Amino acid sequence: MAGQTRAEASAPPQQQQGPALISATTTVFKTEGAIGRLKALRERLRWTLNRPLTPYYLILGSASLLLVLGLVMVFSSSNITAIHQGLPGPYYFRKQLVAVILGSVLLVAAARVPVGVHRVLAYPVLLGSIGLMVLVAIPGIGMKVNGNRNWLNFGFFQVQPSEFAKLALLLWAADLLARKQKAGTLTQWKHLLVPLVPGALVLLMLIMLGGDMGTSMILVAMVFALLWMVGAPLRLFVATLGIAVVACTALIITVPHRLDRLACIGITKQTPDHDCFQALHGLYALGLGGPFGTGLGAGYEKWGQLPEAHTDFIFAATGEEIGLVGTLSVIGLFAALGYAGIRVAIGTRDSFVRYAAGAATTWIMAQAVINLGSALGLLPIAGVPLPLFSYGGSAMLSAMTAVGTLLCFARSVPGAKAALAARSSKSRFRTGLRRVLPRRRTTAPAPGPRRER
Repeated sequence: MAGQTRAEASAPPQQQQGPALISATTTVFKTEGAIGRLKALRERLRWTLNRPLTPYYLILGSASLLLVLGLVMVFSSSNITAIHQGLPGPYYFRKQLVAVILGSVLLVAAARVPVGVHRVLAYPVLLGSIGLMVLVAIPGIGMKVNGNRNWLNFGFFQVQPSEFAKLALLLWAADLLARKQKAGTLTQWKHLLVPLVPGALVLLMLIMLGGDMGTSMILVAMVFALLWMVGAPLRLFVATLGIAVVACTALIITVPHRLDRLACIGITKQTPDHDCFQALHGLYALGLGGPFGTGLGAGYEKWGQLPEAHTDFIFAATGEEIGLVGTLSVIGLFAALGYAGIRVAIGTRDSFVRYAAGAATTWIMAQAVINLGSALGLLPIAGVPLPLFSYGGSAMLSAMTAVGTLLCFARSVPGAKAALAARSSKSRFRTGLRRVLPRRRTTAPAPGPRRER
């Protein structure tokens, strides 16, 4: 029937005789009872998630909440560290706030430009990242921090080029695979691997020259995600994965401190040589927090017991001060961001958008999993920050740029652009401006009768 709702049309024949359970666009319940309300809530949630603008607002909302909560936790967890170093208490918070402001500019710019601009910038960003990482590898130019040579010091600020290598790989690989798909050459294994894998290996070699194993793992995850999205054959996929596992194992075995970090997985008590001090105190911090935490600023472990409380182990500091509720909230926000990124990759018809959105989502989620796994004692400590949350200017700028590209891609999904245009035309602000400002005349006024002199 023409007047049937979606719930009526999908109901079994014996249920179609009664009233509808719910209207898909309202919250007015058609029946009473707990079961009817649960079904109505499920239908309402399904309708909300299927809207074209849902991924856009999920990305924007989850990223914004992570940034705000991250600033709060950086302020709380870095005060003691700054004071111990003879610096003002809010020193690290101020630097992080500047990074968030600059990152917001990059985010808005990346979100507002057309998709084609991202494709044009792919090769300049790639060449720029390679050039900066080459400078890092030159003795006397690259700066060491915590044993890794990954930084360039420009006096009043420092840059970690390996963070922008992830953005470079995202744009370049997506543009490369999109062109090959348009040419119809992705069915050949040579075009699947070349030049994608050699280009990624160049980035990996430059990163590993500085000893940054964590960032290398994220780039490898992005490459495998891209191969999976283009439909690489299973044999090729497994062979490439096997080579990566062998190379990763060799890199761990040949460096003693990486092997020591691997031994800290699942530790519950201190060892005589104190090799797992940081991992153990991260677990102590999470345990001290309990369900609701000790309160903001009232954590104990940041007073020198937990190293890097505002960077690599900020999740442990969050668990101590905000408790299980805070940590689950952080995990939930990352889950919402990952879900929205997958929705963008699935819902688009543009192959470049699909590959770039999938790679960006893999980047953020893989980095979050590595950081959270390190704090929980489930993975070795890799030294990667929690994206959009931990202290770190270069990591914040690159992650916010990635979120901006996801927002740009979410706006380009079919249906989202029209929905945004319709919503902006109905906004109260623009309606008020139309009432106040004079309208521009688009046609010439009708000629009146001529007066005789």
